[in-house]
Parts: sequence; structure tokens; C-alpha cells
Amino acid sequence: MNSVVLRRVLILVMVIFSISVLTGCSHMEKAPQNRLPGYLYYHKPLPEADRTLDAARNAGKDKECPAEFDMVNATVDKAYEIYMACRTKEAMKMAQEAIDETKALCPPKPVAEMKPEPQPEPTPPPPPPPPPPPPPPPPPPAKVIDKMTLRVNFDFDQATICSSDKSKLDKVVDFVKKYPGAKIKLDGHTDSIGTEAYNRKLSQKRAEVVKKYLMKEAGVDPSKISTVGRGESNPVADNKTKEGRFQNRRTEILILSE
Repeated sequence: MNSVVLRRVLILVMVIFSISVLTGCSHMEKAPQNRLPGYLYYHKPLPEADRTLDAARNAGKDKECPAEFDMVNATVDKAYEIYMACRTKEAMKMAQEAIDETKALCPPKPVAEMKPEPQPEPTPPPPPPPPPPPPPPPPPPAKVIDKMTLRVNFDFDQATICSSDKSKLDKVVDFVKKYPGAKIKLDGHTDSIGTEAYNRKLSQKRAEVVKKYLMKEAGVDPSKISTVGRGESNPVADNKTKEGRFQNRRTEILILSE
């Protein structure tokens, strides 16, 4: 090959190299100062990965999540190493992954939902006291199981049994003895002569006289005998007649059930 042809070839090679350099520089960037000297320009993802790491470091993420930060930093170093071995595409891919991982470092932790502190269960009120037991029912009223009416003629304003009425009282004694231990109630009555208050007292006295007679002659326990003076309140006959007033002057002897 003559010198003219060789010169033309060299010029063509230089033109092609210049074009490739000028075209490639648009996709390249000056190397960071911390990288190996002698390589002034790198493809842009590599310096971009370095800048992203520096920004993360300035934000304190190397201390906030140091393990993850060191892993990304190692990835950038590995990308440069591969780039220097002329595995450009692989290096660019790794640099871009490092950029994405650096931006995702130390994601903010979700704010824990504030749950209200559990409150202690309220102490239930004590149960109401049981109602008091109902009072026992009153004993049933004593029933009259037998009855005898004694009619005697008391002298006016007197509560003394006349001797003529002793035979009547003996019948009362026989009547009471048929019910040994039974309770006896004596109701005294008068006719309507005199005031009501006077007749009530007089009837009470006459009932008491019969009680004493039964205690003496029939041996009845006094605790078994009760007396009531009813005065003129319960007539059994007409007080306008002598016979009627006699019927009303009486003492009723009631034998009661327990």
C-alpha cells in the first residue's frame, strides 16, 4: 500500500473515531473524584448511582438502616468493577438497580394505630339484699266448738250471783268439764237500763263473777278463761218488756278451739 492510500485510511479512521467520541460523550459523564484516576468519563447511570448514594448518606440513611445502605454501596462498587471489565450493559443495569434501591432505603414505618388502653371492667354493684321473709300468717281465730248461755237475775247495780241461781251455775260447771283443758270465753251482757258506759262495766264485772265460780267449782285454770263485757250492745230480746230485759241479762259461755 502506497503512502497516499495509507494516509487516507488513517484520516478515515480518525474521522470515525472522532465521530464516535463526539456521539458517545452525549451519553457519558465525568467520573466522580473518588473513582480510579485515568477514567474521566463514565456512562451516566454510574455517576448518578454515586450521587444518589451521597444524597442518602447526607439524609442519614447510612445510620438509620446501615445494613441496607452498605448492600447498595457494594452494588454500586460492583457496577463500576463490571464496567471496567467492559461489560457495559450489565454494569448499567446494575447501576440503575442500585439507584432504585438507594431511593427506597429506610421506608417510613407505618404509624401504629393508637389503641385505647383497655379499661378495667367496672365492678358490678353488689346484688340487692334478699327481701325479708314475710311475717308468719296470724293464727286463725279460735272457733267456737260449743256454746252455753247462762241467764241469771243479778240485783240492780250488783254483780253477785243469787243463791237461787246456783243450780244454773252447776249446769255450767258440768258443761265446762266436758272440755278439759279447753279455752273458755265469757261474754257478759246487760239490758238497756242505765247508760252505755255503766252497762259495759257492769257486764264485765258479772263475767268476772262467773269466771271465779268456774275456777273454784270446776277447777278451771284461770289462764284458760277470758272475759269480755259487752254491755247492752248485743240484745237478744226486746228491752221494752220485762221478759225481754231478762233475756238480755245473760252471760254466754263459749268453748273455743285451740
